[in-house]
Amino acid sequence: MILPIYLYGQPILRKEAHDIEADYPDLKKLIADMHETMDASDGIGLAAPQIGLDIRVLVFNLDPLSDTWPEYKNYRKTMINAHILELEGSTVSREEGCLSLPNIHESVSRQEKLKITYRDENFVEHTDVFEGYAARVIQHEYDHLEGKMFIDHISPIRKQLIKSKLNAILRGKVRCDYRTKAVNMKH
Repeated sequence: MILPIYLYGQPILRKEAHDIEADYPDLKKLIADMHETMDASDGIGLAAPQIGLDIRVLVFNLDPLSDTWPEYKNYRKTMINAHILELEGSTVSREEGCLSLPNIHESVSRQEKLKITYRDENFVEHTDVFEGYAARVIQHEYDHLEGKMFIDHISPIRKQLIKSKLNAILRGKVRCDYRTKAVNMKH
């Protein structure tokens, strides 16, 4: 089932998510719905807070990038109870966008390597190292689990420059090709 994506201004996007247990209700269906929602929205990552849940679940699909990075062919992952253990390597600046921030793209600096512990869709524990674009996507989605968004990593000047776009999202004055749940603050 394709779920609505919560847009900027929804309080859940600023709340820190919590770990879940293996018996979380309908976990397999939730994961399948998250993947379906992400794919239908042309996203490459999605975190549970973006669909209104304050739990530490994120999914990503790097297959759309496989023309540029062949190693990402059929590269889909689910991370439950994800916790970054280490960030290392040099920082790389690259443009990012977000399904919760439609029509906004900004250059964000992130470290090129991370070590993370998580459970997969079968609740098997893993500790893995990711590098390059996969590390960037994980950091972006992980921010959602921490109540942060990529715009928190941009300069105050850049934030000022996108203020009208952010206000348009808050007022529900944004068009998306996917289901959304906006705040719709009329002012």
